[in-house]
Parts: sequence; structure tokens; C-alpha cells
Amino acid sequence: MLSAVEEALEGLKGLGGVGEMWAEAERGVTPKVRPRVNSHIHLPPNFSAFGSVREAVELASGQGVGVVGVSNYYDYEVYGDFVKLAREHGVFPLFGLEMIALIDELVKGGVKINDPGNPGKIYICGKGITRFAKMSEEAERLIGVIRRNDSVRMREMIGKLEGIFAERGVATGLDEGQVVEMVMRRHDCPRERVYLQERHVCQAFQEAVWRKVPGGERMGRLTKVLGVASKGVDDPVKVQNEIRACLMKAGKAAFVEETFVSFEEAYRLILELGGIPCYPTLADGTKPICPFEEPVECLIEKIKARRVSMAEFIPIRNTPEVLSQYVKAMRGAGLAVMGGTEHNTLDLLPMEPTCLNGVDVPEDVKEILWEGACVAAGHQFLKLHGEEGFVDGAGRLNSAFGSDEDRIGAFARLGGAVIERYYHQNQKR
Repeated sequence: MLSAVEEALEGLKGLGGVGEMWAEAERGVTPKVRPRVNSHIHLPPNFSAFGSVREAVELASGQGVGVVGVSNYYDYEVYGDFVKLAREHGVFPLFGLEMIALIDELVKGGVKINDPGNPGKIYICGKGITRFAKMSEEAERLIGVIRRNDSVRMREMIGKLEGIFAERGVATGLDEGQVVEMVMRRHDCPRERVYLQERHVCQAFQEAVWRKVPGGERMGRLTKVLGVASKGVDDPVKVQNEIRACLMKAGKAAFVEETFVSFEEAYRLILELGGIPCYPTLADGTKPICPFEEPVECLIEKIKARRVSMAEFIPIRNTPEVLSQYVKAMRGAGLAVMGGTEHNTLDLLPMEPTCLNGVDVPEDVKEILWEGACVAAGHQFLKLHGEEGFVDGAGRLNSAFGSDEDRIGAFARLGGAVIERYYHQNQKR
């Protein structure tokens, strides 16, 4: 009997045969109106703005976002729920992942990549993954290492936080199990899907303070716990952020050193899961721009040297001018480019990506981001059929095409045909 995730993947595989869909692509079959696209959200029980998968899908559908990519950390069982609901609402699903790795030589050199606070720390994504229902032995090993490292860190951090809160007069009684149970209750999910993140922990401690300390006493008690005057005593999200900033960051009292896999191990996991390695670009999402990412021409050389063939932006971090500069330069250099929102805080942003301060993403950039989503959709479809996708199992670009432009164009046409077939079969668009 197939699991929910396996059934979901089989349903997408069943959209049509490979030859049939390539023929549709050559005939120019694609959605008549370009859908709105969001290539990167996090679904609960990852820390997320959404209370449930249903809420995320219904918001996307209600706001006219027709393609949604999920990029969860650590566990992918929720993707089965996502596909079922996406099909009901006519939203095309893209599967991805996000993880954190370390590049040792850049740690030693003090080079900041796409994390402005930690030299050598790199966020890396995989797009169009398809082998998450039944992982290979190597994928199981790698994801097991990541999960164990992170679970040990969260357990130690919770213990340190509880010690600090108790010592400073606000004992919460929280331990790892209770924080996990909070996430399970909030999102009505089984234990095996929950992998704690720092934001989960902050939320649990903030809620404990709200339960145990009367409103009129919170300012004084929080100030003692944090070591500085709280600026958000009436705002739960601000207090969560203060707990993280004042107690959990590097050099703070509850900080626990992170243990990362290497970039090479993270890259291998993406390929083992059938995905396209993708570089999440911060650009002017931090000031100054991280040295690794500036100028954009040097960034392109660096990521291509690591056989990364796709880039992604979270435009809400960027000005339209810098976003346009980076996206167009990357696309011109033969990288497929995508864009999303993350929704990895409690802020319920619009589902279609916008630039900094809610400014619209320029139309020509939207066209490139749609193309990138189609490339991922085409790759995902071929991998479900056991075919070589945009990249092969070693990360090499598909050699059946003579140039980057030919390759991106062909996969974008294939993905457009796959998405249109999906819409037709689900009769929602």
C-alpha cells in the first residue's frame, strides 16, 4: 500500500508520458495567462506563518498564486498533505528543501556568504526533489546526521534557556518534550514530523512567560531575564525575537555551537533526493552585502564553480533595483532563477512575492522567476519518470542541449506544458 507521499508523487507522474509532454512543449502548450508564482514557503510543523497546510494552500489559491514551492527543513512527510490540498485548489506543487552547511576555508577566511552573522555558513536549497518518499541509503545517512546534530543542539539550548529563566525568577519548567508537544498541538501533527527550530523554542518560552507572569509584571520580569529592557512587552512576536537575540545568538548565555554538514554533503543530499542545487541569494537583504555576493559577477563565478545551476531570491528583502540587477545578471550567465517568500516567521505576508516595503517585483523579473519555476517543474516531471533532468546525479547539466540558453528554454517549455496539463486535469484554471 502506497503512503500519502508516494500517492502524491504517483499522481504527478501520471500527468502524462515523457514523449507526450515533450511534444506538448514543442507545440507551445502553456498556461494562457502567466500564473503568479511563489517558489519557496515553509509549511508547518516547520516554523511558519501558517497554522496548517490547508491555510497555506487556500491563501495561495485565494490570492491567485498558481505555483507554490515548498522548501522545508528535515522532514517531507507533510508534502503528501500539501499535494492533496494543492490538487483540490488547482495549485501546482513544487518540492524542495533547505539546509545549512559550512565551507571550512571560508570560515577560516572570515568570509560571509549568505548569512550576515556567520562566516563560512551557507544556506543551500534543492529544487524539484522527487526521492523523498523512499530515500536512498546515502540520503538516509545524510539526513540522519543533520537531524541528530540539530536535535542535540535544540535539547541543549532548551536546557540552558530554562536554567537562565529559572535563575532570573521565571522558571517555566520547559524541556524538549514539552516544546515538541506544543508544536504537535498547534499543527495537529505526529511526533515524527517535528524537528525543532530556534523560533519554536522562543515561542514556547514566550508563551510560558505569558501563562506564568501577570501582564502588569511582565516588563520587569522580562527585563531581568533578557538583561535589557524589553521593547515589545505587549507583542508576543517581538518578545520571541528578543529572547532569540538576547539569549540564543552567538556569544549569548544560551548559545550552543551549531554542528553543520559540509557543503559537499549538503550538495550530495540534494542530488540523492533528485533535486537541482540552488543558491539562495541575500544580496541587499543585508547591508553591507555579504562579501561572497558582491559584485554579482563574482558571485556567479563562485556558485557556478561549485556546480550550482540555479539561484533563488526572497524579494521582500530586496529593493527592485538590486533584485533586477542580480536576477538579470544571473539569468544572463545561464542560471535559472526562482523567487519566493519563505513565510518562516509569524508575519502573514501576501503569497505573491513583493520587494522591500511591498513594492511590486518588476514585470520582466517576474517573467524570469516564472521561467525558473517552469524549469523546476520540468525537471521534477522527468525525474519522476526516471529520466535525466536539468542536472544529473552528479550535478552536471543535461548534456542533450547545446547551450545554457537552449537548456533553460527547453525545460521552461516542458515545465509550462506540465503545469498546463495539471491545471486542465484539475479543472481549476
